[in-house]
Amino acid sequence: MNELQTITQLTKSLGVSTRTLRYYERIGLLESRRVEGYAYRVYDELAIARLKQIIILRKLRVPLKQIAQLLSDGGAVNAIDLFMRNIGELDEEITSLSTIRDILQALVDKLRESAGLHLSSHLLSDKKIMALVAPLTLNQFALKEAEEKLSKLTDRDVRIVYLPPATVAASHYIGDEPEHHAAMVMDKFVLESNLPEIKPDLRHYGFNHPNPVDDTGFHGYEMWVTIPDDMEVPPPLEKKRFAGGLYAAHMIPMGAFEEWHWLFQWLERSEKYEYRGGGSDENMFDALEEGLNYRNNVAHVKDGVYDDIQLDLLLPVKEKQ
Repeated sequence: MNELQTITQLTKSLGVSTRTLRYYERIGLLESRRVEGYAYRVYDELAIARLKQIIILRKLRVPLKQIAQLLSDGGAVNAIDLFMRNIGELDEEITSLSTIRDILQALVDKLRESAGLHLSSHLLSDKKIMALVAPLTLNQFALKEAEEKLSKLTDRDVRIVYLPPATVAASHYIGDEPEHHAAMVMDKFVLESNLPEIKPDLRHYGFNHPNPVDDTGFHGYEMWVTIPDDMEVPPPLEKKRFAGGLYAAHMIPMGAFEEWHWLFQWLERSEKYEYRGGGSDENMFDALEEGLNYRNNVAHVKDGVYDDIQLDLLLPVKEKQ
């Protein structure tokens, strides 16, 4: 029999989160299967080889849509065209970085020439400096997908937001692919109840419930959508109350769940905020994932799969005393 690996074995050997693997499956990039004698879905040698290709291309900053195109086509001509376009974008970034480095070096040289030179009133109005800066645009400073090259978040990457208290409909599933099963029930309710029209400001949250506790990766997922206080929900949905509160928020594209670790590290380093407390491993320590633009996405969902999803990772925080 070909080599088979469970999702947990694969995440450990290749350093990819289970959520990322499940997302790759949902969008058709990867396939797992069930075989006799295995309690969980497994990946064969072809799937493992394909995942390694995906990982390499992601590290080369190739978007998932382009990866799907490359792996489905496989032709050298299309691959060359795509890679050349990406090289062109990288060349623009390299040029911008080189220019920025030259400007910073010029500023350092000017400051060294005169220790009494005032930065804001004199140096930044210098004609030579202004001439160097002129070709740059603000977009060039916001280098594309810069977060993929960083291993930590700064205060500029994290927003502090207040989530208002709300009544929610809750969908909960424990088992294989719990996010998908919870979403299928929730989306059906939202569409059939016409909730986007009844509550235009609806919000969509989710969290592990419970978290994975062993090497199988077996876990559950609970999904919420805000509803009017007097609205009744059909089983298996439950009506609950969300207390709201202050949260540290960091936006990611679907699949970049390794950035949860970055957000926790940011909170550990923060001089102003700390974990609010009260949560447990059972409910992901009260952390949430908010599906952004859910009102629009759910109108175009197909078999529980959305396109171009963005999520806010949300950690409950409070100001340090």
